[in-house]
Amino acid sequence: MKKTPISPEDRIAVAAAVKKAESATSGEISTALIAESSDYAFFELRASVAFAVLLYIVQLQFYPQISSFVESLYWNSSSWMTPMFIGILSFLGGGLFYFFSNIPAIDRIIIPRSVMNARVRSRALRHFTESGVYATADGTGILIFISLLERRVEILADKGISEKIPEEDWNGMVGELTQSLARKELAQGLIKAVESCGKRLQEHFPIQEDDVNELSDDLVILEE
Repeated sequence: MKKTPISPEDRIAVAAAVKKAESATSGEISTALIAESSDYAFFELRASVAFAVLLYIVQLQFYPQISSFVESLYWNSSSWMTPMFIGILSFLGGGLFYFFSNIPAIDRIIIPRSVMNARVRSRALRHFTESGVYATADGTGILIFISLLERRVEILADKGISEKIPEEDWNGMVGELTQSLARKELAQGLIKAVESCGKRLQEHFPIQEDDVNELSDDLVILEE
């Protein structure tokens, strides 16, 4: 997995924040982090092909100059050498673009925002199900899901919470945590989100005498 900007000490701090938040509520808070919610290979390849075609078209505008350069390289040059030279440069340019398209900043430019949003939502829902957040005894599980490449946060709540706290109420928390990602303050932002989430849950789901910790407090680091 790509390196994530959070240290073991930060993960311990996040787990401690979750434990503290849950000490006052019967709700369950789960946190998860992923480097990217999809590999986006199709979009990277599409952009690389488009760049190669554009490079080919640009070179055609300078065909005479390129032809003279190719002829200067050989004693006897053939007519097919210049098109081949242009084609090779275009191919290499496209390959180089594909290599650099794996840089997150470039990915965020070439991949449509709507696609990234949909992929993050889908990956968050998948983890929500696989991790059992949806299956707590009273339906009071909540997931704070962070996808780094897309700089997107999803907060998913089970039916027990959704009946009392509408999804729109989490928007402010999502916005603050997203800003923390942009400022490279992931751990601090996540801890603050956990604390805010705990306070909100405490209002509607105070701690019960027979409360059991059903989900792990640890921050889950996911593969794709």
